[in-house]
Amino acid sequence: MSGETVKLQLGGLEVELPILVGTEGERVIEIDKLRAMTGYITLDDGYANTGSTTSEITYLDGEKGILRYRGYPIEEIAERCDFTETAYLLIYGELPTAEELETFRKSIRARSLLHEGMKTIFAGFPPDAHPMAILSAVVGALAIYCRDSLDPADPRQREVAIFRMLAKMPTIAAFSYKQSIGQPFIYSQNKLSYCQNFLQMMFAVPSERYEPDPDFVHALNLLLILHADHGQNCSTSTVRMVGSSTVNLFSSVSAGICALWGALHGGANEACINMLEAIHADNDNLGKYIDLAKDPNDDYRLMGFGHRVYKNYDPRAKIIKEVCHGLLEKHSREDPIFELAQELEEVALSDPYFIERRLYPNVDFYSGIIYKIIGIPKQMFTVLFALGRLPGWIAHWREMHLAPGGMRIHRPRQLYTGSAQRKFVPLIKR
Repeated sequence: MSGETVKLQLGGLEVELPILVGTEGERVIEIDKLRAMTGYITLDDGYANTGSTTSEITYLDGEKGILRYRGYPIEEIAERCDFTETAYLLIYGELPTAEELETFRKSIRARSLLHEGMKTIFAGFPPDAHPMAILSAVVGALAIYCRDSLDPADPRQREVAIFRMLAKMPTIAAFSYKQSIGQPFIYSQNKLSYCQNFLQMMFAVPSERYEPDPDFVHALNLLLILHADHGQNCSTSTVRMVGSSTVNLFSSVSAGICALWGALHGGANEACINMLEAIHADNDNLGKYIDLAKDPNDDYRLMGFGHRVYKNYDPRAKIIKEVCHGLLEKHSREDPIFELAQELEEVALSDPYFIERRLYPNVDFYSGIIYKIIGIPKQMFTVLFALGRLPGWIAHWREMHLAPGGMRIHRPRQLYTGSAQRKFVPLIKR
């Protein structure tokens, strides 16, 4: 608390509200006692200007294009860490020592297998079921099979739940893909890294030897790191909201997966690649679609541009674009979709319409192209987003349960705008 206050006048009533200052100088007005003092609440549709919590995990400045995990710039983390090390940093707050990291890796590897009874769950889904629907359902079902790690108030159960969630999510994600194409499930191999293991569970078959491409492993590792956390976004807020009821980690993450699935959140990467393919199929007629996006009477949107927080170039998008270039050059491939994406970006960055509205490419704009190069099908794009965002969800769930002042169940208020009290009319007279 800064010691500063702001004064609010409501008629003849004057109240003082404290000002809080964050580590990076952010200033907020604390209003949690406003209703008790005045009888008023605030209205902030979509929580566009409301802080729901304090957090030590991720800092982002949308105006300056800054993203830091636990104080470390995302550019440095992406260059010098792997995904497991990044997960440790997010969850526990510090970069691990070599010994801590190895213990963490072993704790995850030891729990990657699913209970054999869970195969019947996968078998019950139709072949055309979306992998995100399968992912949320099976993650939720872990609460049935992992009943010894459901109590978030028990430190040991909480830690075991974290290891299990990190270990089993890639297995569930890969199994959901195998189920959709009718191939046998491929089990994890403890000798492989986190990303190597996921790719072999996705693409290996019993009849052939499979070696993950090192370039694909590197690209996937980078994408997962870049998606690992992003503050109080829709899915993370959902994990916190659900977790505030003291429900287990598996149920909280399952809810977060459902929130992430939406086209305005994690589903945007799939929507973006669909948009680029549609423009390419229409003779690469960029002008037509840019005009549609500008037309106030048309609801067409260019996916992959703009962000709720960033009003500058998304730092993650810069990194992903470079990786995309490198992959295509190294594998001597031309990709008309990537070329179209670059052309669209050039037009947008020089067009006054986009400049005035500060619509820059976001993390979804190029990520789908990399997934395509790796061989991951479109319906799995958001599943990969969920896999990457998992450490952030876990970190926020854990932080909430370890809050010094204790945890409060989330319970937003509302401004009621429905009918005033009415006289009930019996059914016979309606």
